[in-house]
Amino acid sequence: MESTEAFVTFQLGWPQMHHLFALLCLVAVVKLTMLLAERRDAFRNFEAFPGPPAHWLFGHVKEFKQDGTDLDKFVKWGQKYPYAFPMWFGPFVCFMNIHHPDYVKTLLISTEPKDDLSYKFIESWLGEGLLVSKGQKWLRHRRLLTPGFHYDVLKPYVKLVSDSAKTMLDKWESYANTNESFELFKHVSLMTLDSILKCAFSDNSNCQTDSGTNAYIKAVYELSNLINLRFRTFPYHNDLIFYLSPHGFRYRKACKVAYSHTEEVIRKRKEALKEEKELDRVQAKRNLDFLDILLLARDEKQQGLSDEDIRAEVDTFMFEGHDTTASGISFILYSLACHPEHQKICREEIIQAMDGKDTMEEDLSKIPYTTMCIKESLRLYPPVPGMSRKITKPMTFFDGRTLPKGKLSIVYGIHRNAAVWENPNVFDPLRFLPENVSTRSPHAFVPFSAGPRNCIGQTFAMNELKVATALTLKRYQLIEDPAQKPMLIPRLVLLPLC
Repeated sequence: MESTEAFVTFQLGWPQMHHLFALLCLVAVVKLTMLLAERRDAFRNFEAFPGPPAHWLFGHVKEFKQDGTDLDKFVKWGQKYPYAFPMWFGPFVCFMNIHHPDYVKTLLISTEPKDDLSYKFIESWLGEGLLVSKGQKWLRHRRLLTPGFHYDVLKPYVKLVSDSAKTMLDKWESYANTNESFELFKHVSLMTLDSILKCAFSDNSNCQTDSGTNAYIKAVYELSNLINLRFRTFPYHNDLIFYLSPHGFRYRKACKVAYSHTEEVIRKRKEALKEEKELDRVQAKRNLDFLDILLLARDEKQQGLSDEDIRAEVDTFMFEGHDTTASGISFILYSLACHPEHQKICREEIIQAMDGKDTMEEDLSKIPYTTMCIKESLRLYPPVPGMSRKITKPMTFFDGRTLPKGKLSIVYGIHRNAAVWENPNVFDPLRFLPENVSTRSPHAFVPFSAGPRNCIGQTFAMNELKVATALTLKRYQLIEDPAQKPMLIPRLVLLPLC
């Protein structure tokens, strides 16, 4: 009897299974048809822009080996295809890479939104913070957050950054005493995290000196690597496939670590601000930080940010405020190690400007040659090696070519364009003398982007780069290890691979 019932149930289930299978096939066919239509439209949109030959299935993905030569390919292709060229990631995703200042200007002065593919992968971690939000939400958040980057708010941060830098430099004594070479990026990354926690959240985490590996730093590295992997792996563009994969599991695990860290920082500050409703009253008692401004910010309707918005902005600022500056500082110190003649001039300038003091507070404007060296390093090694936008309406460039719609990205190649920079691979800080800058398009050098969506924290970042560089050169002589040439790996930020 039981077997008969089971048989009947099994038989009755077949039509339902058949309908489900037919539905799945229909969905797959519709999706494939849409993707093929997108591919056809992309070919039409990029018709006026020739580029390197692409494999019909993999596009240009197999050209990139993750061996430190990938960015050189962009420069090489840029020499062959002036101004811009299309790049295919798989059979359906295409970006036009632009590498000329006039093209960059046309894109960055526009109000076009961030690309909804690559930034979509970041959004699942950072939420809709300033980096990825768009439209009125972005505009409202930008207005509410701008007071957090006022000169009076940033000024006290210089001493806090100096304290963090000194902790890092103290740890380097052991290397100096033994003349042992070492990879400095992890040290700098901890230092910039320490700085951002102090400056933005008044949190003395001691992350540079506590034992063991910092879980948040590990989570950020993991998330950065997995987002880049997802972008390069076409099947992972599908949310379900990525979710079910081992990489998707690791991604969710790392997100939990990052979220718990953020939520704990916010919870503690909310508790501390229970009795305070106005920034002026807080500022009368202590220096304001970024989190104070986030929690107490109000628009013209006296509406503040939601808890979700606060968490998104905190995650965004903690990532952008430490990982990008860590990349920038690391390559600045490496550049000066490779060019001792420039390092010597910087050191002499710094010692004179500091005049026996231990910190750089009122002296950041007194080190012009060091600042030029910093900018030249940012040109050669931009912390953010690429940025992208989605074109929603036809965009015509200075040479008359028009892109009807599509995705545009600005990559590393703009800073090594031989038509703009003489001997582009040579480290030459004199490029940034005022008289040389005045003859060059302002859109030839865009390490912090430009236009309405430029980096809101660029003054903070430049201050941190100057402080870290100055204190390092005051204390140590930097020497390149010729056996450990770093290879450049483009992730969410530019990383060295030794």
